[in-house]
Amino acid sequence: MLLSELSHPNQLHGLTVSQLEEIACQIRERHLQVVSTSGGHLGPGLGVVELTLALYQTLDLDFDKVVWDVGHQGYPHKLITGRFSQFDSLRQQNGVAGYLKRSESKFDHFGAGHASTSISAALGMAIARDRKGENYKCVAVIGDGALTGGMALEAINHAGHLPNTPLVVVLNDNDMSISPPVGALSSYLNKVRVSPPLQFLSDSVQESVKNIPLIGKDIPEELKNIKGSVRRLSVPKVGAVFEELGFTYMGPIDGHDIVNLVKTFNAAHKLKRPVLVHVVTTKGKGYPYAEADQVGYHAQSAFDLTTGKSIPSKKPKPISYSKIFGQTLLKICEQDSKVVGITAAMATGTGLDILQKNIPDQYIDVGIAEQHAVTLAAGMSCDGLKPVVAIYSTFLQRAFDQLIHDVGIQNLPVSFVLDRAGIVGADGPTHQGQYDISYMRSIPNFVLMAPKDESELQRMLITSINHNGPTALRIPRGSGLGVAVMDEGWEPLNIGEAEILEE
Repeated sequence: MLLSELSHPNQLHGLTVSQLEEIACQIRERHLQVVSTSGGHLGPGLGVVELTLALYQTLDLDFDKVVWDVGHQGYPHKLITGRFSQFDSLRQQNGVAGYLKRSESKFDHFGAGHASTSISAALGMAIARDRKGENYKCVAVIGDGALTGGMALEAINHAGHLPNTPLVVVLNDNDMSISPPVGALSSYLNKVRVSPPLQFLSDSVQESVKNIPLIGKDIPEELKNIKGSVRRLSVPKVGAVFEELGFTYMGPIDGHDIVNLVKTFNAAHKLKRPVLVHVVTTKGKGYPYAEADQVGYHAQSAFDLTTGKSIPSKKPKPISYSKIFGQTLLKICEQDSKVVGITAAMATGTGLDILQKNIPDQYIDVGIAEQHAVTLAAGMSCDGLKPVVAIYSTFLQRAFDQLIHDVGIQNLPVSFVLDRAGIVGADGPTHQGQYDISYMRSIPNFVLMAPKDESELQRMLITSINHNGPTALRIPRGSGLGVAVMDEGWEPLNIGEAEILEE
């Protein structure tokens, strides 16, 4: 079967492994062809091709629901759910969206552009299913990066307390940072752990002990631990954490081995309880340049497929506002050790990568945890540091209460740099930074700034850091105007004083 002939994911049912592998090759080919032309997220989708095919072969997508986290991983999903012919329109007006979008397809069960939402949404669907007395499967696919988000951990904590609510969470681990070795022994031990005999033993061991004469209901503490010990048989360290939270852990599984993936997903669906399937993938799989540089090829503008290099603009563009900010903050940090740059997993996007490289002691990455980043900065400012928190405007929305409660009301001197403020174009409605002016102006004590050019950005940054209260400096995506900037010696602005540009 050809990928172009797929109009419904259920057409994957019954295909042989070799046929699925051929479709996997076609997905990667189409994925690379389109993203190299129009730009978009590259590495995440290339890494989950086999995972997607194997998962969908074990589901009936007329009934079952899959919630993808963020949407970065969603391109293979789109290609096998009837959008192959329209895929050339990716990230264009009225075209295929770069993220998951409910209005685009009945197979996009939940819209997603921000991270860490999938488990909450899928659990909500599972609860609704049970309340209605229905029987469809609910699956959340989340990347290991999104698992750093507090919302994902909150959802795992809740799901683990609902032992009779079937839910499968697929952890796409493409970093190998939390993964023990993947191999035959691991696969065998997982097979043993989820086998019906061992599950029966785990579930019934305490009940059996109660029937022993002279013990009855008063089970000694040592025997109470038997059930947990059996349940955690051969679970690697990371799996033990999920098991303690109430999940049955399966993994790690080779995310590019279709045969093993199908077997594992089928086994997971049979367990009528919360299950976490840990799948290890290679980000950028199948494209050597993306495999070698997983950060650089996470998302790309148009590039040459043969060389992997970006296609240069016909007209050279000035340096971006983000880089001007990053370079300026680096100079400030070199002169003042109290200044600290903070990001929420977006060092390169916000321009803080230059600070990370040159003065790592004055750089903090909290992961996808915007709420924590804001309150962390508030605590630092209480004890004399000068935190500069660089977060995309659209992502700072997630920390609205912390901006009010922890910074604004206390009038703490924290500087926020809102990257991608305003319209950002191709990324769509989940990423537009169009709300920050309204939501920041409503918070007590905040001073909101927006520079007219690169030079004013520098002056506003030094103004923010020197101001004895909270500030928010919003900067747009993309290139500046080509205005000359200074290396140091920036003069702060007088807050509230207008500059007459034209009479």
